[in-house]
Amino acid sequence: MKSKSGERTLLASVLLSSPGPIVMGAALFFGRSSTQLADFVRRTAELGAIIVSWIVFRIVNRRDEMDAAYKDKLEHTANLSVGFAMCLSGAAMLFIALFSAGTEKGNVIPGLVIAVLGAITNTWFWLRYGKLNREKPNTILAVQSRLYFAKAAVDACVTTSLAFVAVAPDRPFVWYVDMIGSIIVAFYLIINGIITVRGKNNVMNWKQTS
Repeated sequence: MKSKSGERTLLASVLLSSPGPIVMGAALFFGRSSTQLADFVRRTAELGAIIVSWIVFRIVNRRDEMDAAYKDKLEHTANLSVGFAMCLSGAAMLFIALFSAGTEKGNVIPGLVIAVLGAITNTWFWLRYGKLNREKPNTILAVQSRLYFAKAAVDACVTTSLAFVAVAPDRPFVWYVDMIGSIIVAFYLIINGIITVRGKNNVMNWKQTS
């Protein structure tokens, strides 16, 4: 029964995350904040990773019998996709933040609204995945909980940065806030991505030596 709840939660994650890249992409036509552009890259990479995790979770939990090594391999693939997506998102945000000086900001309100809604939704998913993992420990759900905690923290940072841009777009300090916000988000994603990738590898190595 818990596996069904996990699968439904992952499917909900896919469905709710799917419009994000589309809406953020459309928002870029109205504003070109480096944080906003980087957020589009992040959401696209994370959506791909969530889809992979959902597919793997569905395969693993819908088969009555599965070789343990094959199951570990599938779960490893899903968690690697999440970790690499976080690292890729962080690297993209860092590059954009450092090399987008002087970019026209424009109207960032659409991106700000998406970031606020994202912070609320991702916080709920973080709590939901954490609850499911505590009730029935699962590596995919545990990594999703970590991903959504990072996503909620990132959206909070993006919200703060874009709020400064929206309130005082012509002030010199806004560019620094925008850039610093992107850099903080970038390093947070990269660090959590590395932890996710290495954490899963450590679990597998422990199984092999025990």
